[in-house]
Amino acid sequence: MAFDDWLAEISLLMNEMQGEQGDAHEIYLKIRQILDTMKAEGLPLPEDLVKLEEDLEREFAADAAGQ
Repeated sequence: MAFDDWLAEISLLMNEMQGEQGDAHEIYLKIRQILDTMKAEGLPLPEDLVKLEEDLEREFAADAAGQ
């Protein structure tokens, strides 16, 4: 998939998160999948998306630890 296609996919995910149309954990998993695929294809990773993934990962880890 071309870099621009990945950016479009990421944009759709971000809209889902902002509109609360999707489950945050599901969106997190999609972001991880996109980043992993981009890494495998040697594409540059958008820093803001990497940061978002890290933030969500910490949030879910804290939720899991608190349960």
